[in-house]
Amino acid sequence: MQRLALSLLALSIATAVCSADAPTIDPHRLSDEVKTLSSDAFEGRGPDTPGETKTIDYVVGQLKAAGVQPGGDLKEGKRAWTQAVPLLRTEIVGTPKLELTVAGKTQTLTQGEQISVRAPLDGSKSVDLKNAPLVFVGYGVSAPERHWDDFKGVDLHGKIAIVLINDPDFETGQGDFGGKAMTYYGRWTYKYEEAARRGAAGVLVVHETAPASYGWATVKNSNTNAMFDIVRDKPSSTHPQIEAWIQRDFAVDLFKRAGLDFEALKKQAQTRDFKPVTLKGASFSAAFKVDSKVITSHNIVGRIEGSKHPDQTIIYSAHWDHLGVGAPDAKGDRIYNGAVDNATGTASLIEIARAFAKGPRPERSVVFLNVTAEEKGLLGSEYYASKPLYPLAKTVAVINMDALDPHGPARNFTISGNAKFDLLDELIATAKRWNLTYSPDPRPEAGGFFRSDHFSFAKRGVPALSFGSGNDWVDGGIEAGKKADDEYTADHYHQPSDEWQASWPFTGMARDLGILYALGNELANSTTWPDWSKDSEFRAARDASATERK
Repeated sequence: MQRLALSLLALSIATAVCSADAPTIDPHRLSDEVKTLSSDAFEGRGPDTPGETKTIDYVVGQLKAAGVQPGGDLKEGKRAWTQAVPLLRTEIVGTPKLELTVAGKTQTLTQGEQISVRAPLDGSKSVDLKNAPLVFVGYGVSAPERHWDDFKGVDLHGKIAIVLINDPDFETGQGDFGGKAMTYYGRWTYKYEEAARRGAAGVLVVHETAPASYGWATVKNSNTNAMFDIVRDKPSSTHPQIEAWIQRDFAVDLFKRAGLDFEALKKQAQTRDFKPVTLKGASFSAAFKVDSKVITSHNIVGRIEGSKHPDQTIIYSAHWDHLGVGAPDAKGDRIYNGAVDNATGTASLIEIARAFAKGPRPERSVVFLNVTAEEKGLLGSEYYASKPLYPLAKTVAVINMDALDPHGPARNFTISGNAKFDLLDELIATAKRWNLTYSPDPRPEAGGFFRSDHFSFAKRGVPALSFGSGNDWVDGGIEAGKKADDEYTADHYHQPSDEWQASWPFTGMARDLGILYALGNELANSTTWPDWSKDSEFRAARDASATERK
């Protein structure tokens, strides 16, 4: 209680000078909402499960009670509370048969131990891959604008590509890919996509904790359950049949048995002169059936219509989904509750919506978008951005909230990634009124910019950011904040132990949400259109729709 009282005191002092700028967000209400959403009753909030139904009912109930209007699909001339999101859902039936053969000796692999194989998303109903050759293709990057090609014309048809995670610059911190900060070429999604474009039968991504930015437990828990994708016309052009990760130690041993030095080849792969290397005498086999069907999940959409410019929209977003029910941890717990990730963001969305509904009606419309299937690859936000309910050309900005810190207030804040744009400048200026400073993403190498729902909008030109809680805590400084971050990443992220804690005061979140409300409210009562920096890769997409904003 003493810690909570101190946190509340810090919150009241920090926000006293800003009471005119934003409403007071109740930390107790945030705590109650996170507790409910991450309870076992919601079964980990998996898409297309009873947990989805419970989540929709709960969030819609909260938005209705707050006075928000529905903003989803049009049905008979009226807006519903949801946007239907058709998804391909696939799952491996039973235990997959996985084998590695080197120099005539066959080793049986165990799903989740040496390897984590994702349920295929290429349209396969079954997999029967026999003795596919293995080829190491470095970081698996083809970047003509950087004069970089890891493939050098190698034929991957019928073969398994082994690739390293992150960018060639990660270990050295310098080079053609911007140093430590991850580009999209470093994301595992890109590795699979590029290999599919080249006809590979499959991809094995070598897991290493530092360049991946998370441990093997996260890989196992995220990849051995049901997989989802948006419905595609030609899924095999985006997904190879085998998409998998392998443990680093297993990879090192595999290379050694094939007469190769893993570390030496990794160093070669960090240079432009690297050439693919076949693992002589090594092959991979896999056999299993696939349960595949198209299901319908839902984005939850609330809206407050603008009084003066209702066709112009500010979006607050957060994903409601987590991993559902999966493999048990050491304690036998199978429910992946997702308290921090992302019951915190969903509760935040509810409370910001409540604040807007209670306050003066904004001149521009404000949408509260609670998306599905983020954990399956940003699919809910991707679907909305590809089939927007409100035109992207007239979407002013997207403010995303994902995995916020439920502890006390910090002296700083961050965003995912290191983009340069007006929206960030405006957030920095707004936060200064609360005496908060901006700290650039402390781990740009983790590729956070490409891992949150704002990216689905950014790549289409809409100014979008994902807010990140600060790590310089008022109570304990950077040492305490970093310790908590590291502990969460190692022990709770994408694990059943991401559960609500009675000791969390939520006072930092409450203060930060006041700032995010002020940012969106000022945009909603202005005629400004934030833009990307002139050298941004997203500027051209925004400029293409400029005439629609005149």
